[in-house]
Amino acid sequence: MSLPGIGTASLSTLEDRTEAFLSYTSFNEPPIIYHIDLGSGKEKRVVWEKSDVPFDPSTMEVKQVFYPSKDGTSISMFIVQRKGMVLDGSHATMLTGYGGFGGGITPSFSPTLIPWLEADGVFAIANLRGGNEYGEKWHEAGMLEHKQNVFDDFIAAGEFLIREKYTRPEKLGITGGSNGGLLVGAAVTQRPDLWGAVVCHVPLLDMLRYEKFLMARYWVPEYGSAEDEKQFGYLLKYSPYHHVKAGVKYPAVLFTAGEHDARVHPMHARKMGALMQEVSGSDQMKKPILVWVEQEAGHGMGKPLNLRIRAAADDYSFLMWQLGMGN
Repeated sequence: MSLPGIGTASLSTLEDRTEAFLSYTSFNEPPIIYHIDLGSGKEKRVVWEKSDVPFDPSTMEVKQVFYPSKDGTSISMFIVQRKGMVLDGSHATMLTGYGGFGGGITPSFSPTLIPWLEADGVFAIANLRGGNEYGEKWHEAGMLEHKQNVFDDFIAAGEFLIREKYTRPEKLGITGGSNGGLLVGAAVTQRPDLWGAVVCHVPLLDMLRYEKFLMARYWVPEYGSAEDEKQFGYLLKYSPYHHVKAGVKYPAVLFTAGEHDARVHPMHARKMGALMQEVSGSDQMKKPILVWVEQEAGHGMGKPLNLRIRAAADDYSFLMWQLGMGN
């Protein structure tokens, strides 16, 4: 049976039933459940239940594109935009990804994304190596000594969006959290010229000392350890904190952390933010390096609704300001 579009679906049924229920969602489609009569022999979906969201999905489109990474590997990426949008390089674009721990990214609906799209913003998620989108080999190609592949995949995604005239560097923002915070931390230190703004949530940034704090020692199988001579070498090559350089004109960056984070210590955001504030060659009245440590939150799971709303408002306000959305 065909799906309503590019999205994420699951099917539920029982052996003794002639009906099934199809759950579906996408970036432009709130969660919906369809009833399917298996005995009819017809591919017919009937809406059983749907989320009541004041948004018309038909005004937006979801695409999946493929682009080459630095080593020629083909990487997939989802792009969400308003239908009929003219690609002239003028659109504020938000690019995100994860690329680690075998975590796959599939389409899902986020109500807070809708105002961004309705304001003619573009949203993109790259399926980087390190995830599980294409099996365990895909995961292994983005871990340990291969971690740089993840950053190369992400940088190539930004280059694709610029090359295909979705946006241009000063209108391209990147976001990521946790392992994704490491991702955007590496991206901004390796290619500061490519981004207009960076939002870096609960990040790992000092990769030579990360395992000494909280529960991070459990991630050594994914990243490696500076206590191992060989692993020290490749960790040092990309550790974002150790690649901040004086005088470089960095884009504006918003670092966030949680005071009660039991996974990633807030020291990562604090020390990286302080260092970048000290040495950035940009005018920090226009391109500030900001650090926000939430006193009542942790790594993100279980964060109260009021704090989630405030964080989303902060993120979008920061990106819209820095990327000139509406100007």
